Amino acid sequence: MNKPLYRDPIYDGATDPVVIYNRNAGEWWLVYTSRRATAEGPGFTWVHGSDLGVASSKDGGKSWVYRGIINGLDIEWGRNTFWAPEIIWHEGLYHMYVSYIQGVPEVWEGHKRSLLHYTSRDMLSWSYQSHIQLSSDRVIDACIYPLPDGRFRMWYKDEANGSVTYAADSADLYSWEVTGPVLTHQGHEGPNVFCFKGYYWLIIDEWRGQGVYRSVDLEQWERNGQILDQPGRGIDDGGIGFHADVVVQNDEAYIFYFTHPGRTGDWNTVSAYGNRRSSIQVARLNVIEGILVCDRNEQFEIELRPED
Repeated sequence: MNKPLYRDPIYDGATDPVVIYNRNAGEWWLVYTSRRATAEGPGFTWVHGSDLGVASSKDGGKSWVYRGIINGLDIEWGRNTFWAPEIIWHEGLYHMYVSYIQGVPEVWEGHKRSLLHYTSRDMLSWSYQSHIQLSSDRVIDACIYPLPDGRFRMWYKDEANGSVTYAADSADLYSWEVTGPVLTHQGHEGPNVFCFKGYYWLIIDEWRGQGVYRSVDLEQWERNGQILDQPGRGIDDGGIGFHADVVVQNDEAYIFYFTHPGRTGDWNTVSAYGNRRSSIQVARLNVIEGILVCDRNEQFEIELRPED
């Protein structure tokens, strides 16, 4: 598998990937936060003002081509900020939950972050549904997974309550009821839930790799270790793995994550393009004696199959 898997050719700031099969187009789509790593401007303006970038693959994920951005998402005038999309398919409709910030703030703190809900039949034309009311006005990074009783659960980061994972439940993907905190051991972001080899898994971005939790019922979670915390040997894969998405197909699971290959120093001192740029990578997951493991240096050929 080539490393990196993908770099955004416009701003070189591809982050927060979600990978989903576009049934209408018959190809896999990589939808991501298109941070403006090359943009000039003060403070954190380069992180804001981002669109959702799209790359597509016709060969099962081996190669990706940039296709543009998702248009028509604005709910008010001006240049605004879209982060960390979550997209799921349910009963003939795509549902997208995306983090939204008004405008292009210069500073990181002091402005609201919301989760917006859109629907589409083709992933090209999106209809705005609602601004979801959750546990605070600073929520980002939604992940949706079906519960055994037919309802859905959303896991998300609540920055106003310690930057930890909260959850909300829905019977219809439109109306959500907050159920409360899920993981509170430390600040983190980017929760992602999937089922693989007999267990439910919840991974989170702890800014030192991905923390791993395991469950048999989606209710009680036990710590299961950490992955993507050690540098890889591939091109642009020498740092920790950030905010990830997982695609499971039968006995295979692929984790898509991003790296900052040129970063030196901490987040608050990042200013140069070399520190800002990011790359999307992919690795395989496995479960050995009940432990989720990931060898990011493993050589393999990805083979994403079409989905119904």
